[in-house]
Amino acid sequence: MQDYDVALKLLLQGPARLTMLELAGGAVEKWLNVELPKVQNPRADLLGETADGSLIHVELQSGNVPTMPLRMAEYCLGVLRLFGKFPRQVVLYVGEAPLGMESELSGPDVWFRYRMIDIRELDGDHLLESGETGDNVIAILARLRDHKAAVRKIVGRIADLPGAERETAVSQLLILAGLRDPATCCSILSSH
Repeated sequence: MQDYDVALKLLLQGPARLTMLELAGGAVEKWLNVELPKVQNPRADLLGETADGSLIHVELQSGNVPTMPLRMAEYCLGVLRLFGKFPRQVVLYVGEAPLGMESELSGPDVWFRYRMIDIRELDGDHLLESGETGDNVIAILARLRDHKAAVRKIVGRIADLPGAERETAVSQLLILAGLRDPATCCSILSSH
């Protein structure tokens, strides 16, 4: 199921500014083409450029993949080839199972690493305080003191949005909630 991928990309590239500040350590000024040309043509999830010209690569992952360090190294080198500079890299793990991937690749005279963040490490209550609905929606996956109260707050904020924006936010919330407990989806639907 890649729906979460699309929903998270749209949120992180748009209305989830506080979340991106947490991930990147600064605001992303523009998003770049993430197609890394090669025979196999890998596609990075998100590649952005910050105000100071630094590149930030965010890879979204819902399952534990043992080859993640190799994949991230390949993305890193592809970005270096294409843009002439190394990106700062973050894997944002959004899966239900405990995070179990390595965040480095090492061998004789070689050491490569990147940040690995389990979305449950992010402070969901802090994201709920954001004025951006995207941050509020992403909070459903983060660490929350009171999950039911958070769902009510998010649904309440979404209800105040204009029609099309409201429908998009509800859809994104349901998709992301599907990465967790199915009861969360039922709770959202009953609140909507």
